[in-house]
Amino acid sequence: MSEPGDGAALGARLRDGELVAAPAALNLLESTTAADREQAAALLHEVSPAVLGREAPAHVIGVTGPPGAGKSTLLSALVHGWRAQQRTVAVLAVDPSSRRSGGSLLGDRARIDFDPSDRGVLIRSTAAGERLGGLARATRAAAAALAAAFDVVVIETVGVGQAETDVADVADTVAVVVQPGGGDVLQFLKAGIMEIPDVLVVTKADLGQIAMRARRDLSAALRSLGSPSTRVLAVCAVPPPTGIDELLAALEEHRAGLDLAVRRTAARRAAALTDFTVEHGEHGLRALGGRAGAQALLAGEDAGLDVPALVDALERGRA
Repeated sequence: MSEPGDGAALGARLRDGELVAAPAALNLLESTTAADREQAAALLHEVSPAVLGREAPAHVIGVTGPPGAGKSTLLSALVHGWRAQQRTVAVLAVDPSSRRSGGSLLGDRARIDFDPSDRGVLIRSTAAGERLGGLARATRAAAAALAAAFDVVVIETVGVGQAETDVADVADTVAVVVQPGGGDVLQFLKAGIMEIPDVLVVTKADLGQIAMRARRDLSAALRSLGSPSTRVLAVCAVPPPTGIDELLAALEEHRAGLDLAVRRTAARRAAALTDFTVEHGEHGLRALGGRAGAQALLAGEDAGLDVPALVDALERGRA
């Protein structure tokens, strides 16, 4: 049995499908001490494509949308659907961070309905960090680690600030959730993020014509922007749920059409560039020849490298 701080051993256990290793792995990835950061890098190496020999098997799904859109209720129904298919599920619920503690405030573990005795489900509330609505480094690392052990990994964020862009950089499939009749659809259209979702989900389909109008408005907007392939679905997640099976199928259909290696390689390189820039700022980027120079350096690295290894490559280039 590995010790909680033994990153390589925890990574190997996740790689071998030991779901019980996930909580200790997440604790390590969330730690900010220098020793634990080193162990976290060892963990991520063990679940990297370079070691796995392929991309991690999980379907990584981003679920985002404004507060009150019904994301947690929808996720409850989706988790139930995935478990009915005998698929294991991990949910990283990203909440606004407490400025005092750095911890998450809302605690989605309490808001998502699931069987706590079910070993095939992990729900974890994580802090957004300094970027409003964005993804902290630990959340991105957690998604990469869990993807080696679970069948489905969901990152749920509040759709404000950086949330949509950050999730799109990490997830294989992005579902944006809006509710009808409350101004969400109009705000969504104004936000200029129509290129981000792979699936658009209108909740509260039991409202009837209001929900159908929202679905039509979004479909028309997508057509006008040249994105007619993005699916727009109306669902009702409260019992008896409707549209959930169709949504599950749409998410799976999108994943099946991806060049997963290309998408994830780009995501890892973008994350490495973000982490390097946070650490060294624009001065560090200039030492690499600017953003274009940094991207060229990353493009020359092995496609299977994990984010810490890519950051190390940037550090060597800076030196």
